[in-house]
Amino acid sequence: MFFLTTAIDYTNGSPHIGHAYEKVLSDVIARYRRLHGDEVYFLSGVDQHGQKVQQTAEKEGVHPATFVKRTTKKFSNLWDKLDVRYDGWAETTDERHKACVRAILTELKDQGQLYKKAHSGFYSVRQEQFLQDRDRDEAGNFGPEWGEVVEIEEENWYFKLSEHTDWLKNFLETTPEVIIPGFRKSELLNALERNSGIDLCISRPKERLRWGIEFPFDEHYVTYVWFDALINYVSFAGYKAAEGSGLPDFSNVWPEGSRPVHVIGKDILIPAHGIYWFCMLHAMGFSDDSMPRLLVHGFWNGLGGDKMSKSLGNIVDPNELAEKFGVEAIRYYLVRDIVTGRDSNFDVERLVMLFNTELANELGNLCNRALNMSQNFTGGTLHTGGGLTDEETALQASLTQSIADYRRAMDEFEVAKGLEAISRHVVHCNGYTERMKPWELKKDPANAPRVQTVLYHLAESLAQCAILLSPVLPQAAAKIAAQLRRDDLLSMKLDDLKWGLLSDGHEIGKPKPVFPRIVLEEA
Repeated sequence: MFFLTTAIDYTNGSPHIGHAYEKVLSDVIARYRRLHGDEVYFLSGVDQHGQKVQQTAEKEGVHPATFVKRTTKKFSNLWDKLDVRYDGWAETTDERHKACVRAILTELKDQGQLYKKAHSGFYSVRQEQFLQDRDRDEAGNFGPEWGEVVEIEEENWYFKLSEHTDWLKNFLETTPEVIIPGFRKSELLNALERNSGIDLCISRPKERLRWGIEFPFDEHYVTYVWFDALINYVSFAGYKAAEGSGLPDFSNVWPEGSRPVHVIGKDILIPAHGIYWFCMLHAMGFSDDSMPRLLVHGFWNGLGGDKMSKSLGNIVDPNELAEKFGVEAIRYYLVRDIVTGRDSNFDVERLVMLFNTELANELGNLCNRALNMSQNFTGGTLHTGGGLTDEETALQASLTQSIADYRRAMDEFEVAKGLEAISRHVVHCNGYTERMKPWELKKDPANAPRVQTVLYHLAESLAQCAILLSPVLPQAAAKIAAQLRRDDLLSMKLDDLKWGLLSDGHEIGKPKPVFPRIVLEEA
């Protein structure tokens, strides 16, 4: 089982391009692993608790439950629009999730992992956490990233995080594949040193926060939103689920010795996922071999290259993009123009350029010409034709190499490189067409076998490229397969890819534009 999760979206706002990228990237990975032959469980969802949600709901004069239901719909509607297909959906207000959180809290308390104490300190309302002196800048102030900071004195429940940090340090240093990309690990280890000896406050008194999961053994407290939210990765995978819950079998989704992949943004690696979550899992009894891999993606910067913010007015709305350019263009751009793990600047001109160049001009052109010429020159029937020249040998070698490069890249979550591998073969095919000039060859009836050979190689390449493209552009791949009259292509696995998917005598359909060019209106 390949268990893939995304960071659940916080329902105190609207989805932006960063949310869309994370979900599309995860959807592409899930579809690729199925193409690879894996059984996949893809979990996504929303984080609905916390002080900010309560405060926003109060400002709008609605109950928090009403507010999060309304906001959740914004996210789920967008994922439907972007053709993101998950197997499990997490909402942290779900009673099954609450039961799991309470069960974990009870077990940790029974094991002596939780304790209660009074604390006086500074609290970030935005980040919903207590701050330390290390969080001050050089002038001794808490920076703007913390938002409103208030001084609080109260009693709370704590998790003995400090008892697990030595283990975590050793685990990170001896497990190279657990943080992707690898350079993020050094940042995490440095942060771990700064957090050494500090325990985690995991409760909030009801007198200032009621919108959360009540402690099972202390009715005066609710669970800290990060402790609650992180548990979604196991609760909705069936961890400690009651019989008949409708949740999957946890031993199948997250079997002992497996490493699920959590797709998260770099802003929540430290401390939430990289420190809190690993230590929580360790305390819960998960073995080192069962710790998840964290695939940490970068940010999409807004228009102008600055970090997206409402104050700068450079937020990119994925709903508007999808309406303007179409879902296929957005999905392609989001995973084509960013290196997994790095930041990228959103650029609408590059979106249009990549779509028009690599899809409309190259792949779309290959599809249109191959099918049109087959209809016009061979009556829509493919024949393997005569003998092969060095040109056909080179074309088949190009496809073999592109498939190998594609698999290597996608196995390492480098989707942009995978798409580059497909594009290289498409370019080779278009160059082959120009060199062979089947429209010239067909003028002499004696060249009929040669024309058949050329057109067969183009159609066969198109069939295999459609399969490779299907994780990123499932709808476009389905259209190509339909025009080839081989809808079953998309049920194939990577290991099925060998030369000769299209049989001698196979009849194809007529071409219809799959990638109509995007034309921007002049200002």
